[in-house]
Amino acid sequence: MRSRRRPVEVDDRSTRARIRDAGLALFAAQGIAATSLRAVAAAAGVAPSHVAHYFGSKAGLRTACDEYVAAVLRHQQEDVVASGPDLDPLAALRRWPSELPLLDYLARSLVEPSGGSDALVDQLVEDAERYLAGLQETGWVRPSAAPRTRAALLTFWSLGSLTLHAQLERVLGVSLTAPDRDPEAMAEYATAMVEVLGPGLFTAGAVEHFRDAFAPSGEPAGAPAEGGDPEGRDRDGSDSAGPDTAGPDSEEH
Repeated sequence: MRSRRRPVEVDDRSTRARIRDAGLALFAAQGIAATSLRAVAAAAGVAPSHVAHYFGSKAGLRTACDEYVAAVLRHQQEDVVASGPDLDPLAALRRWPSELPLLDYLARSLVEPSGGSDALVDQLVEDAERYLAGLQETGWVRPSAAPRTRAALLTFWSLGSLTLHAQLERVLGVSLTAPDRDPEAMAEYATAMVEVLGPGLFTAGAVEHFRDAFAPSGEPAGAPAEGGDPEGRDRDGSDSAGPDTAGPDSEEH
């Protein structure tokens, strides 16, 4: 009796991922419209027919890149939430995956919209809402009367800054597309963000934690100014900030 040989299962994930990564890198570097599938195939070291086999078209490859970028960002958000009160924001920046130009790709995708762009933005807003809910549970952000609207606004503000990342880097010397490149430079940018968003978004404890985390080495952000304390009161207990200030979260340290 002849034995029947079981068919060999070919695991094509490595080839598919290699093509996706090559497409993502080329889309980020030279634009989506300017990148041909033949160029993607050459960069991935495969025949052009392989690209069509795995993704069908450039639109299919772009969708795969969108989904991958959103998944990586989601994973980073989950790591932050899982850190709870022990979150080290600078360490989180250093852990940013730098093997692929993920944020460069996202910036390109935003300025070269397609039918799939809506799905990507919708996913980012949905992930942001889930992320903020997790941060609220850990005590980092305040509750919101309109959680989805808040998530959408923060997403659009972030994406707008990312779209203008080259100008932002020219003005401030901070790279939003490679946040792990210089975590200390990002600290000043993040400190300003906390000052802007702190009273409405972050809890008082989170503001203090971030100020301390982003303070230059040896200079705790909560250190009192000469003649006062971290809450902006003079030694006699009076408020030195004056009646027009919004409170301790708006103090400049």
